This record gives sequence, structure tokens and C-alpha cells, in this order.
Amino acid sequence: MADFSAPAPAHPLGRRLIAEVFGTFMLVIGVIGAALFISPVAGPLAIALAVGLAVLTAAYAVGHISGGHFNPAVTLGAAAAGRMRWVDVVPYLLAQFVGGILATSVLLWISVASEGGFTADFGAVSNGYGDHSPSGFGLWAVVILEVVITALFLWVILGVTEAGSTTAGFAPLAIGLALTLFHLIAIPVDNASLNPARSLATAIYGGPAALEQVWVFFVAPPVGALLAGLTYRYLFASRRP
Repeated sequence: MADFSAPAPAHPLGRRLIAEVFGTFMLVIGVIGAALFISPVAGPLAIALAVGLAVLTAAYAVGHISGGHFNPAVTLGAAAAGRMRWVDVVPYLLAQFVGGILATSVLLWISVASEGGFTADFGAVSNGYGDHSPSGFGLWAVVILEVVITALFLWVILGVTEAGSTTAGFAPLAIGLALTLFHLIAIPVDNASLNPARSLATAIYGGPAALEQVWVFFVAPPVGALLAGLTYRYLFASRRP
């Protein structure tokens, strides 16, 4: 997430896609690994910190290559804000979904290889509403929350990565902390998505109920991201059209 300010790509598409696979893998293995392995002991704070640290470190590592999206909603918001080319959106989305699925596949493999009887419950860490919400929140509560926090997340990203920002060099830190904050809010509601790649990565191993509800997280976060991307230049940008 080092450079959303220049639409023209500085690296070949293939290298950028590898960076997106890597970063999304880091994000998903961080948040879902923590949810599966340490959350039963440490609680939701461990999950929120894990996803923030995963994004922060991955963004510092490869953000200068791909822009460090690691999230289809971020890619859509960046394109809507004019920070990347629309022609690159679909390849980025595919790379992010691949990275997320690879991460949960590795976690499943670890679970299967466990000799202590541990079984990874991907249904419990999948995003959901109603009976599949950790606190029983309904569909519309989840939709509103995901739209709002994803829009806020994109406004933060676009702000700290704008050309001339006073946070130059610290953008990944601000983005990681913002993601931690939004996870602390959303984990009790729907296990916190903000990211369709994260949602699909657990749903494919989470059973029929998780797959039936994953559509919500393919709609609400992108809507919030597009809202932020389309409005940022009018609300916050130093150079308005």
C-alpha cells in the first residue's frame, strides 16, 4: 500500500500479481490462523492485531510493487478513485482470491496433519449473519456495518497514500492500525470481512451455510469501497476535479 498516487504501473503485471498473491496470503493466514489457533485463548483482540500486523508487514514488503491492495474491495476503490487502471482490476482480483484460498488451504493442511486431535472449524471463522453471526446480528446490520467500515477504510487508505501526504512512509502503519480498529468493531457482528477474498477463503471450507451467505461479503464491502473511491476526490483530495 505504498503508492496509490500514480495510476501508471511501475512494475510488470506479472510481478504485481505475485505481490498481490503474497500479500493476500499473508493477510488471510494471519487473520484466520489467529482465529483458529490463538483466539480461543486470547480472544478477538488477537485476531484484530494479527490482521493489522499482517497487512502492515506485507505492505512494507511488497506494497512498492503492486500498491499493496490484498483485497478486492481495495482494488475496486482504488480504481474508482483513479489510482489504478481499470484494465488491471480483474487480474488483481483473481490474484487476491488465489492468495486467500491458498492461505486457508495451508491452514486446513496443518489441521489435518495435527497429531493432537485439533480440527479447524472454518465455519466458525467464516463471515455470516443471523444464526451465523457471533452475536446474532441480522442481515441488514451486517450489510450496513460492512459498507460503512469498508468505506472508512478506503478513505483512510486514499488519504494516507495521496501525493504530498504528511504520512509518507508511514502509510502501511496507519492502514494496519485502521484495519485492526475495524476488526475490533466487526468481529462480534459478522467475524469481520471488509474483504471478499478473505470471506471466500474460509467459506469454501466452512460448509453449506457459509457458502450460502458469502454473497453478502461480495456485495457490501465493494459497495463501501466504491462509495469511498468515487467520493474521495470531492471530499478530501487536495486537487479536486
